[in-house]
Amino acid sequence: MALKITEECINCGACEPECPNNAIYEGGVEWAIADGTSVKGPYTLLDGTVVDAEQRNPPISVDTYYIVPHKCTECKGFHEEPQCAAVCPVDCCVPDELYRESEEELLAKKSACICKLRDITDF
Repeated sequence: MALKITEECINCGACEPECPNNAIYEGGVEWAIADGTSVKGPYTLLDGTVVDAEQRNPPISVDTYYIVPHKCTECKGFHEEPQCAAVCPVDCCVPDELYRESEEELLAKKSACICKLRDITDF
């Protein structure tokens, strides 16, 4: 299951650099699958929609940091626990009940190279 950031977020930004998937964005910032990843060309989102990885998408939140569920893997394959939740001072990084995924599905997302470019050389 992907994580989400609740409205309790205080915009401290501690979570953003911790995400190995580059799935966390500051409120109001557009996102793309390709941001911080090696993904190029067509990419299938969780709902089955195919988009270009470079396509800019509207922000999920304007007022607070947010997590793109199509990129979030709960840090599976990188860490023992979600790093955003581990560093959040107000505990606002919680499971997103709208995006239920098995560990296998989360690991498949990771293996599709949804990871920070600097981490790709670590594989």
